[in-house]
Amino acid sequence: MSYRLADLPALLRTSPGRMRLKIAGCHLAWKVLARPAAWYRRRVIRNTRIVGVTGSFGKTTTTRATLAALGRDPGSALRGNAGCFLARALFRIRPGQRHAVIEIGISRPDQMPQYAQVVSPDIAVVTAVGSEHNRSLGTLERTRHEKAHLVRVLPASGTAVLNGDDPNVRWMAGETRARVVTFGFEDTNDVRAGPPQLDWPRGMRVRVITREGTREMRVRLVGRPMVYPLLAAVAVALELGVPLDRAIAALETVPPTPGRLQPVVLPNGAVILRDDFKGPQETIEAALDLLGEIPAARRIVVLGEVSEPIGSQGPIYRQLGSRVARVAARAVFVAGSNTGAYSTGARRGGLAREAIVDAKGSPARAVQALKADLRPGDVILIKGRDTQHLARVALALMGRQVRCELPVCDSKLECNDCRMLERGWEGHRILT
Repeated sequence: MSYRLADLPALLRTSPGRMRLKIAGCHLAWKVLARPAAWYRRRVIRNTRIVGVTGSFGKTTTTRATLAALGRDPGSALRGNAGCFLARALFRIRPGQRHAVIEIGISRPDQMPQYAQVVSPDIAVVTAVGSEHNRSLGTLERTRHEKAHLVRVLPASGTAVLNGDDPNVRWMAGETRARVVTFGFEDTNDVRAGPPQLDWPRGMRVRVITREGTREMRVRLVGRPMVYPLLAAVAVALELGVPLDRAIAALETVPPTPGRLQPVVLPNGAVILRDDFKGPQETIEAALDLLGEIPAARRIVVLGEVSEPIGSQGPIYRQLGSRVARVAARAVFVAGSNTGAYSTGARRGGLAREAIVDAKGSPARAVQALKADLRPGDVILIKGRDTQHLARVALALMGRQVRCELPVCDSKLECNDCRMLERGWEGHRILT
């Protein structure tokens, strides 16, 4: 989104506006910082083993888990994963530091080649290839080609740590001269897991099988999608000489990443399953799978729009509505014009009309529909695309005052950190 000079005062008055300016400045700064950051990597911190993490989803949790497995604070991961944030991540590394972990994200073609050259990782982790970049990259084949640049730059002495369960990631094994280590649930993987045993809402138990032996983990994360970051972290730790038991012990302490399959227990005994950070179709289906496994007095789904769906939207929304009906007793759809397709699918799937709420695209209406009816033992899945910020529904149920009712906000600022959450937008120009 472009702005005029006259927009500057309005942008500076709000936290989302300031974030937009920061992001715009970051893109400009990258053009200046890329060369010195590459020089710093090759001359000053050339002996630091850098782990680069990329993928369509799962990057942040994988980065946090890998930091923990290497003995670092998982909370030290930077929020930004592109442009000047990559330069900043490199400049934070001090000479003599043994390891570093950097998350690398892309939003358009031809970004990854430069990012990969500047970061110059020794280990590249690829978590998944999915539909998140459908509009900017087009096809899964184009997406995997772009992300594969991270493994193409690896030296022969490096390691590509690949999700062996994802065929588009497994394809990347033929794109690198580095050693390949795979992770996942399938028996062909080098680091693999047995079926996770849910311990709701505290976490889950996972059996991890490696060349160093088999271990039982009791972790704070929940759901099959969260096993992949743990396996990737174990694979990286073993590659870097960390004893398996030490890595396992560290991973057992990692808390859920906010907004990514994060259980939150409410005072009345209901539990929110927050998965409101982003909403590609694959992650919606995975979240619904997990919801179906959770022991609950009643399962409720709050579902927003799908991020960059591939193909005709109507059938996708109807199919997801039907999926909701199979696992939930009640559905609150916050999907604007797509709510009708959700509702049609849910009714066809067997959900009663009175169990379906059209929140008219409004988080506040979703909260109103839920607050009067939540009971102890209920589990509420909240899922939606990032620009909808359905975190506002979760925060309101958690007791925060929420006055922001923007239908769309692409500032990349998390609601919990935004001053407009409680202040509201009355008297302010909306430029986000």
